[in-house]
Amino acid sequence: MSLRKFISNKTIAALAVILTAFANTSAFAQAAAAETAKKPIDMGPIYKSVIFYTMAFLLVCLFVAIIGKALKVYELTREAQDKPKGIDWNKVNGVLFALFLIVGLYGVYWEYTVHGNMILPEAASEHGKKIDQMFNITLILTTIVFIITHILLFAFAYFYKYTNKRKAYYYPHNNTIERIWTIVPAFVLTILVLMGFLTWRSIFYKIEDPNNKPISIEITSSQFAWAIRYAGADGVVGTKNYKLITSVNALGIDFRDKNTLDDQSADEMVIPVNKPVRLILTSKDVIHSFFMPHFRVQLNTVPGMTSYFEFTPTITTEEMKAKTNDPTFKYLFLCNKICGDGHYKMQKEVKVVSMAEYEAWVKEQPAYLTDDLKKEFNIPVTPATTTVVADTTAKDSSAVKTKQLALKN
Repeated sequence: MSLRKFISNKTIAALAVILTAFANTSAFAQAAAAETAKKPIDMGPIYKSVIFYTMAFLLVCLFVAIIGKALKVYELTREAQDKPKGIDWNKVNGVLFALFLIVGLYGVYWEYTVHGNMILPEAASEHGKKIDQMFNITLILTTIVFIITHILLFAFAYFYKYTNKRKAYYYPHNNTIERIWTIVPAFVLTILVLMGFLTWRSIFYKIEDPNNKPISIEITSSQFAWAIRYAGADGVVGTKNYKLITSVNALGIDFRDKNTLDDQSADEMVIPVNKPVRLILTSKDVIHSFFMPHFRVQLNTVPGMTSYFEFTPTITTEEMKAKTNDPTFKYLFLCNKICGDGHYKMQKEVKVVSMAEYEAWVKEQPAYLTDDLKKEFNIPVTPATTTVVADTTAKDSSAVKTKQLALKN
């Protein structure tokens, strides 16, 4: 076979492949176009897409680059013609610093007036007011320092921009100024740290009032739900053990502990106003974060560890509806730590009511100890289980008192 014939055959084969691919591509494109015509795709407003903002950013960068190149050509042209510089870049930079200062100060004002209202809602707990006070004092002080330092920084850049009409003054050291900017911040920070320490100490180290004991509520987190357990008539939340978790006993409650027999389950948290509430926080799987924004409560729930937090609500749900002028207002507790793809679903309603309303509500809540659980743990199915437990507890306590008297004698 001659070389010419070989090349010719190869060329014909390549053309055949290209034509086949083109025909298939054309057919595919026609089919896709026909399908699109049947079912038009709604892409939504173009300005809401990521591509739009990406292209806009690239166009702005291109515009700035073109302006820069044009100015560079202008400067080189004047230099080639032995003319003085047409643009005083030192002056331009000084003016830009002044403009940035004005725009930046307006940005601070806008952040305070717009985003400032979105930081935290009104505090609805006793300790929440203390935390807000500490936060506001810190914010005011840091804002004052921020504004003063930035006015000095940008103003100096504007007024002391380079000019060949004056010479820079060399100022190497000043002990007085250094003492001022060292001692004053150290003093202010010491006050803030002490204030924070005393605030947190008053929250976490509270002396329990025997005449106003807190209501105990256990919150157990899991992916992606919350389980609420109330203490019941005895006021004590019973113990649990992860080894006892079954399909029936989802929390692993240890019913050998008599305090568990009157515990109650609930689908929402209802708490009385002006009454201390003691939260018992645990987790079944991963780390979650229990968050009640209106009550300034946030604490991690960690597997294998029990955390506690006590607070006192001060504003009922109905009062907050009137304050916010929102008839649909609800207190919520949520997960404030991204714990998986269902994180957004982890929220439950919190109702703050009067003591009478709370007592009526809590009586209607079902016991955690269901008939199925009684069968699994061989607990007699009797309506007087709670009474028996109370009697037994009373006998145990009387026996302890008798023993203590015997030891004294």
